[in-house]
Amino acid sequence: MAKVTRFEDLRCWQLARKLTHQVYVMSNQGQLAKDFDTRSQFKRAGISIMNNIAEGFGRFSPKDFIKFLDYSAASCTEVKSMTYLMLDLSYFPAEDIESLQNQTEEVKASILAFIKYLRNKVGQ
Repeated sequence: MAKVTRFEDLRCWQLARKLTHQVYVMSNQGQLAKDFDTRSQFKRAGISIMNNIAEGFGRFSPKDFIKFLDYSAASCTEVKSMTYLMLDLSYFPAEDIESLQNQTEEVKASILAFIKYLRNKVGQ
């Protein structure tokens, strides 16, 4: 594996960036655009995913990096949880919610795989 020198090169961050973009796009559509509290929380959770990966990358220890990756994975769970509220409130069609849920699970799986790699590398 080539040495990664920038967080932008991490696959999990790249996927998180795409997910965050989708969160922001959806935040400006339909009923969600008018639900300021839910929209704000949804956007904060989305941006937290990619930013925690970047922030963890900037830390000086693998243990700290793993901690921030864990926060990022938890934010994926928060985004997914919020999609159920949006489904229940009929903010978006079920297929749009399912697509976002699948995208969120893909990001989370990528983060968790990276955590596993880092733990094996440092012997945690």
